[in-house]
Amino acid sequence: MSSAGKHFVSDPKTLVKNSLCGLAIANPHLSFDEQQKVTYTKDLAELRTKQVTLFCGGGSGHEPAHAGFVGHGMLTAAVSGHVFASPTSSQVLSCLRRVYSEEHGTLVVIKNYTGDILNFGRAVERFKSERVNHGKGMPKVETVVVDDDVGVVNPNDDAEGGVGRRGLAATVLVYKLAGAQAAAGASLAAVKEVAEYAIANSFTIGCALNAASVPGQGMPRSLNDNEIEIGMGIHNEPGFETKELQPADILVPGLVKHIVNSSPFKKSSDAVTKRRAVLLVNNLGATSNLEMGLVTKLAAESCKAQGIDAVRVFSGTYMTGLAMPGASITLLMLPDDDARCADLLSLVDAPAFCPGWVNHARVNDAGSTDESAQGPTIQFKPESDSTWEKVISEAYSSVVEEEPQVTLLDQLMGDGDCGQVLLSGATGIRDAAQQTQLPLNDPAAALAQISSIVEDAMGGTSGIIYCLFLDGLAQQLRALNIKDNSSLTSQLWGKAMLGALDTLYQYTSARPGHRTLIDALEPFARVLSQTGNLNAALDAADKGAASTAQMQAKRGRAVYVQSKDSVADAGAVGLVAVLKGVVRALTE
Repeated sequence: MSSAGKHFVSDPKTLVKNSLCGLAIANPHLSFDEQQKVTYTKDLAELRTKQVTLFCGGGSGHEPAHAGFVGHGMLTAAVSGHVFASPTSSQVLSCLRRVYSEEHGTLVVIKNYTGDILNFGRAVERFKSERVNHGKGMPKVETVVVDDDVGVVNPNDDAEGGVGRRGLAATVLVYKLAGAQAAAGASLAAVKEVAEYAIANSFTIGCALNAASVPGQGMPRSLNDNEIEIGMGIHNEPGFETKELQPADILVPGLVKHIVNSSPFKKSSDAVTKRRAVLLVNNLGATSNLEMGLVTKLAAESCKAQGIDAVRVFSGTYMTGLAMPGASITLLMLPDDDARCADLLSLVDAPAFCPGWVNHARVNDAGSTDESAQGPTIQFKPESDSTWEKVISEAYSSVVEEEPQVTLLDQLMGDGDCGQVLLSGATGIRDAAQQTQLPLNDPAAALAQISSIVEDAMGGTSGIIYCLFLDGLAQQLRALNIKDNSSLTSQLWGKAMLGALDTLYQYTSARPGHRTLIDALEPFARVLSQTGNLNAALDAADKGAASTAQMQAKRGRAVYVQSKDSVADAGAVGLVAVLKGVVRALTE
């Protein structure tokens, strides 16, 4: 094994938690909630009485983002998911409960990835419902979505409400400006306004010499020694171009020129004449400081050659893709108005006390634990059912059989974790059933409990999609007043599944034909509701999954991948594996 695949790791499953523990140990102004993976400033209880609070989060593996930017002048807190996977909505909700400022309000910063949008969105909506249901009125919570990547080839950017551009290193500049504005005592509207300015006027492109090795998974793929990829994502997504490695004095000017020639940059900068900018040169994780100095010099010179005055230059490690050997360049364009420009630069220059931006900061511990951070727990009486036990067992066995194929398909389009994530969810459900922790005689209650298990075990985009569907399915059965399994027919299950799809469709624009697991789930539910025939429904799901090999991705991470291989969507194939086990249990 090459050094690129070696890691300092005891157990990949506990790596994120242990790493964040280490961050808090090394930075005495931080506290860490191990259960929810929330890092927050110790004087939070006092801080939120004085100013707008703000937090962000996302998958781990991008350190120092996001927890490394928690501190005065930047983030109040950060919530972390598994490596390259969004935190669950429950984690985000816990963070929002903890940091919410009754007097000043809270800003939630979200990177434009499907999993982050769904999980953070669900958490915000749940928080609003909690507040209203308890008579506290609608909370003062605002959200912004960062989408600065101009290095994607996305045919759906302007069509059908496509997923748009990814959130990259400009996210850190959003933290900086919004955090400084909040620390200065500005209103929630003013904090959001400066965040939105940074988002609308920031543009990033990255390049990498290779993919990054993921602890416990190794290298998803490798470039040749003489190759470089342009536009590679921070989750190992392939770039839009693989070409021969060029000398840096040719490569870096080409990257800056790509930003300047991109349609988002042109659209934003047409009316700007003074062309002043903040330049951020970001280490993607494994580029030496020696090389970073060269890239920074060339980037600044390239800006000048393009008629751009880089009035502030930052160079360092801000948002990584684990130990990816590469760099990204971000331009935050400043307004022509001199007074407004000076105001923004004062926010850029304001001190921030967090490990990802400056040296350590120390504050007095003013108390920071809130009972409200812990949501209500619903307890179900665990009573079993032999049919459900068989269904869960067979579904688990089917996922075990199909996991290598699902993983292989996902490796061709991303970080290759889809099979392992699905297996983790199936294992969690099986273990709960074996330990009689599921109320299997009450289908609605069982599905609600299974949804919680899936959220804890899976995480990521596929996990939240399963959760939302299971939540909707449980609600459908409750609406039908189904209290036991005896009154459920196959057709009734199919109709309930169609209703659950409507719930899911409220939170995702993915539809049949978009190359996602919906292409397997929708035909299964539709055929089952029409015929009540499980085998016919499974055949429809199988054909739906197979058809994704010929589809152009319109949703999910595969949107950014220009693959020449006709391979089926990993999520759809994984869902069929689950359905195969269910049908096998009910028909044999």
